[in-house]
This record gives sequence, C-alpha cells and structure tokens, in this order.
Amino acid sequence: MTKDEITAWALANGWQLIDGAPSLTKPRSPHPGTAANAIVRLVLKATVASLEIKKPAGKWEKVSSESYSKITADPELGTPSGLKLDTMAGLNQLMQDNKDRRMMAGIGGMKP
Repeated sequence: MTKDEITAWALANGWQLIDGAPSLTKPRSPHPGTAANAIVRLVLKATVASLEIKKPAGKWEKVSSESYSKITADPELGTPSGLKLDTMAGLNQLMQDNKDRRMMAGIGGMKP
C-alpha cells in the first residue's frame, strides 16, 4: 500500500487528520471549542508507516512500523496488514466510535 492508500483507508474508517497525521481521538467527544485529543495516530513518512499510541503521560509510543512495500490491504476489508492494527484490543471499537461521532457531527451541521 502507498501513503495515499493508507490515508484514504484511514479517513474512510473513522480516522481524521490531526496535525497532518491520520488519528483517532478519545471515545468521548472532545469539549466544544477545543482541539481534538488524538490517542492513536499513523505517522506516514517517505518510506515507512508507523502506528503510535499516546501514553497517559502524554508521550507518543511507537507500537509498530513497516515499510510501505511490506504493507498490504486485506482483500475483504482493505485494512492495512503489517502495522499490527488487528492485534490492538479495542482499536476496531475506537474506529467505529470515531466514525459514528463524525457522522453525527455532520448531521448536526457541525464540522467533524
């Protein structure tokens, strides 16, 4: 997969761009008027993609990293394999929560 393909998959599955990186925010809605607090992000560099999780102390920890040439899309879901997205407990629910929240914000006339 390429950087653009991973970004397109992420945006279609509840991720949003925060500071230029596809990110997931906390399960509850961010406070109105404040920036969204990312807790999971994909850092997409020139040759590698990395999955990072924000620790409670506020520091980012790299969970996995792989070159684009070794990342492939799951034939059924399109999920990028090679970044260990399938091994993270609760990631699918967090993606769904983010996707639902963005959809509801769109219905309410607010920007996601």
